[in-house]
Amino acid sequence: MRIGELSARTDTPRRLLRYYEEQRLIVASRSPNGYREYDEATVDRVLQIRGLLDAGLPTRIIKQILPCLGKPRALYFPDATPEMIATLEHELDRMTSRITCLTHNRDAIAEYLNAVRDGNPPDVLVEAPA
Repeated sequence: MRIGELSARTDTPRRLLRYYEEQRLIVASRSPNGYREYDEATVDRVLQIRGLLDAGLPTRIIKQILPCLGKPRALYFPDATPEMIATLEHELDRMTSRITCLTHNRDAIAEYLNAVRDGNPPDVLVEAPA
């Protein structure tokens, strides 16, 4: 598929796809006329990259762990440095905190919507913890 289709299927701007290629996060072959060509697996790869970026991981870390994400049981880096391990532990803790916050907010919104739908909206909205 060409870059326009990949962009549409992943809701990712073409410029970002070119950047991912530049960072060697995705790979494109070239057609005889010079157009980028991506295989079907690139759709899932771009979605993985977007999810990891949304979770706050920088591309330098994504580049290191991306090859292992398709086979989680093989997630092992013989050349992992203590700094890399510390960075991943920090990112894992940060993601866990974010998930906790998002879960709390999702549950609060769902509770509010249920109350509104039942005709009993709460009088006071309670702020979510930071």
